[in-house]
Amino acid sequence: MSTQIDIGFAGPKGRAGADAAKGQAAAADKPAPGGRKDAARQDAARQDAVRRDRRRGRLSPLTRRILAVNVLAIAIPIAGLLYLDEYRNDMVAAELEALRTEGELIAGALGTSGVVVGPFGEERLLLETTRVTVRRLVQTAEKRARLFDRDGTLLADSFRLAGPGGQVEIEILQPLAPKASLSAFLTDVYDWIVDLLPDRRALPVYHEPLQQHGTDYPVVMRALGGEVAKAVYDDGAGGMILTVAVPVQRYKQVLGALLLSTTGQEIAESVRTIRFEILKVFGVALAVTVLLSIYLAGTIARPIYRLADAADRVRRGKGWQTTIPDFTRRGDEIGDLSAALREMTEALWQRIDAIDRFAADVAHEIKNPLTSLRSAVETAARIDDPAQQRKLMSIILDDVQRLDRLITDISEASRLDAELSRGEVGPVDLGQVLATLVDVHAATSGDQGPRLELDVATHQDLEVNGIEGRLVQVLRNLISNAISFSPPGGVIRLGAVREGNVVRVTVTDEGPGIPPDKLVAIFDRFYSERPAGEKFGTHSGLGLSISKQIVEAYGGTIAAENRKDASGRIIGAQFTVSLPAR
Repeated sequence: MSTQIDIGFAGPKGRAGADAAKGQAAAADKPAPGGRKDAARQDAARQDAVRRDRRRGRLSPLTRRILAVNVLAIAIPIAGLLYLDEYRNDMVAAELEALRTEGELIAGALGTSGVVVGPFGEERLLLETTRVTVRRLVQTAEKRARLFDRDGTLLADSFRLAGPGGQVEIEILQPLAPKASLSAFLTDVYDWIVDLLPDRRALPVYHEPLQQHGTDYPVVMRALGGEVAKAVYDDGAGGMILTVAVPVQRYKQVLGALLLSTTGQEIAESVRTIRFEILKVFGVALAVTVLLSIYLAGTIARPIYRLADAADRVRRGKGWQTTIPDFTRRGDEIGDLSAALREMTEALWQRIDAIDRFAADVAHEIKNPLTSLRSAVETAARIDDPAQQRKLMSIILDDVQRLDRLITDISEASRLDAELSRGEVGPVDLGQVLATLVDVHAATSGDQGPRLELDVATHQDLEVNGIEGRLVQVLRNLISNAISFSPPGGVIRLGAVREGNVVRVTVTDEGPGIPPDKLVAIFDRFYSERPAGEKFGTHSGLGLSISKQIVEAYGGTIAAENRKDASGRIIGAQFTVSLPAR
């Protein structure tokens, strides 16, 4: 029951408690106020640690990429050279041609000396004579000669010799395995790799029956037909057997076929030797490439790492003690990067110093009206005289207005840089701008105020690049300043002329001029040099400073000077704005 009563209670306190519970639950789900910042700092710390670990590694990612590219560049042509398919085919063709030449010589000898005439005038090969001839003419163990008669019967085989006890069959044995050595190991590795390589040749497997007959060999049957035939077989152990069949003829009559065969051992050894020579050259080239790549990567990666470390120290450090390494003498892109980072760091510190000085100046300028305001408020609370209270309230109002004016101008000055960098720059005709300002002044000023006179070189192009609103602000500041110093009925002259690639605008008044030692200081922030009798605090002293900031942002200059007559007496002031012509 108690549970039902608590849930069903809908009074104000109950709703407040429920809302508080929901708020606590929501607060528990949300991260702490500094949670995101802490997570961001942790992520940045992890990234810094990863970068430091990468820089401490023996081979940087950049070094590995350079190595991979350079090694691949020499490995691709080397792989093509190691294939040697055309070279092997040429050697096979040359060996087959040599077998054909040798076979034609032997077949010619057999057709001359190994033929006997039968009782009916028929000609046939003499068994004993042909065996001796074949054995004597084919003496190398690498080649094998077999003679078949016109019926395909095997008459002689150089690997089968007749003796007193019968026939002796010659079998070529594999060479003894060499002792364990580096050469033997390299040979085994080579054979293993060659076995893995794809072979584009599809060779028939050589098969030799126990009782050989001419029909077992297609090349023999073609030779018995009167043509020279060639064939290459796979011996079943990764090697080749080359065969050539030549017809044995007498007076153009085919009496038999001579089959010569040999292994491709010499070809394989020749290919292996060439490949080893290529690999030796590749080894030397690889070593040189690796060393040069490491050197090249070092000349790129090490300076970049030093620049990155210095940038990290600048980001984490405080003060001017961190300097960016100077690589400008390299004369390459890294030198340009070093110069850019050094200039950026110097500009950053200058900007930080400028912000610090600006903050100090702002604090100082705001403190003066606050002090006066505080004093007036405390005094007003202690006196009862209505007249004195009204006077103090007038002082308080002036101080509040001065604070409002200061804060407005300070806000304008603080966001000026950002607006100048983001604003869209376009052509601005300063002659038209001055003419418009003169028309506006003539329409709004009274008869007692100074008069504006325009002296613009209308025949010249007076366009500059900038933001029109900001350039108008500069000219209005200068005109307003000239008006405040001009005597009643005075003349303010506005001039514009183009001199080469520079457009110069002058604002000249007939006032008391500027103290000679303040011609530069008047452009400082919060500096104010006002005419005698003007109410204190009506200007913040930021107008000329803002004008200078705008002009310099567009690559121009602004300067002030006093006008003097022939006797040297000051008869007014002149401000000159110089901007690059468009």
